[in-house]
Amino acid sequence: MKLKIFIERPVLSIVISVAIVLLGCIALVTLPVEQFPNIAPPTVEVTTSYPGANAETVQKSVIVPLEEAINGVENMTYISSTASNAGDVYITIYFKQGTDPDMAAVNVQNRVAKAQGQLPSDVTRIGVLTNKQQKSTLKGVTLWSPDDSYDMQFLNNYLQINVIPELKRINGVGEVTLLGSNYSMRIWMKQDVMAQYGLVPSDVTSALAAQNIESATGSFGENYDGVFQYTMKYRGRLVTQEEFGDIVIKSLPTGEVLRLEDVARIELGDEAYTYKSTTNGHPGSTFLIYQTAGSNASEVIENIDAKLEEMKKDLPEGMRFDDVYSTKAFLDASMHQVIKTLFEAFLLVVIITFIFLQDVRSMVIPTISILVSLIGTFAFMSLAGFSINLLTMFATGAGANGNSSLGSGVIGGMIFGTLGILFFVPVFFCIFQYIQERVKPVDYVSRPEWKIQSEIDELKEKKKQSLK
Repeated sequence: MKLKIFIERPVLSIVISVAIVLLGCIALVTLPVEQFPNIAPPTVEVTTSYPGANAETVQKSVIVPLEEAINGVENMTYISSTASNAGDVYITIYFKQGTDPDMAAVNVQNRVAKAQGQLPSDVTRIGVLTNKQQKSTLKGVTLWSPDDSYDMQFLNNYLQINVIPELKRINGVGEVTLLGSNYSMRIWMKQDVMAQYGLVPSDVTSALAAQNIESATGSFGENYDGVFQYTMKYRGRLVTQEEFGDIVIKSLPTGEVLRLEDVARIELGDEAYTYKSTTNGHPGSTFLIYQTAGSNASEVIENIDAKLEEMKKDLPEGMRFDDVYSTKAFLDASMHQVIKTLFEAFLLVVIITFIFLQDVRSMVIPTISILVSLIGTFAFMSLAGFSINLLTMFATGAGANGNSSLGSGVIGGMIFGTLGILFFVPVFFCIFQYIQERVKPVDYVSRPEWKIQSEIDELKEKKKQSLK
């Protein structure tokens, strides 16, 4: 296609420019906003716990069977694992770039199921979790008690019951991680008393498994005529400390019954004591909120803040929410810096073009072309699968302190192109103006050719003579 077609058909050029601007505006509204682009490979994390085991025992009895089963899963690149002396197990599987994280998690889960029979019974009872790992952290929020009226265990429990389920239902929230643990019934065994009665920890766990159960009790009168049918009810699992204390451990030769409260101290406490959280020196509980891929980070944070403001009205007296970390302020500052930079570059182009051209009308087309190119770029970003993030906005670091910026991404290229226009447009215009002054004026006709005015006059003269 020859470029002069756009000169000869200005309506076509205007329609194309309007279409590019409309597509760019639509893409700008629909493009996801993230802090960083999804350049990291997809990862799946397998977690579990082996209570009471040290790191070496965990590695031999839990990690080795799981790694042998997971190794070689489809599109896997490599695998890493971590074991702690608290019995925690973390296995991270990395996949090739472009792998569907949902399918990767399903494939890993199928491999983990094959290794269940080789794991210790305590591990299988707790369960092995397989999750696609979320890397994009949106916010960190703390729930704390300024007057120390609530302890960390109560705050953790309040978050698990009343706050975290509400936040998980917000569109765009991928995961909410509590940096703490749930309430749990803690049984602290008295070693000296157990030694006197010849007991070992397995005796206590066996009694708990036998007497703290949830079972189907059936019904009476199901197959008799003229008899009402009654469904039996069972109280189910034990709840209070007193109920746990009445669990029978063994009967003594004297005819007495040894109960759990005789050989252990029972209390409500944390399921694990891995975390200890404080806020400004007061008891607190912190949780992190992660973003799903392809969601608008700024919009999701606004929805989270609105939900937290709504829940603040129902908080008990002596509790309050505070932000520990949020990417919204950094995103807003970075986007403001980008808009400011683009406006300054655009204004600079207009001023320099006017200085060279000395004519407002001649300055209109270069100005419009800059706007069309800037807005139309977002349409190509959408087609390429990009998101609006710090790299494509050419603003990493600019929003934080304004001292440094990383030139990478589409808008960064637009800025450099705009700066190039500052020099090339005036130079080319001066060259074309010089050439135009040296040649005869031209006249545009309906045919797709340009004719010099003198040639047109000659043709008109010959036509008049032929008519005579």
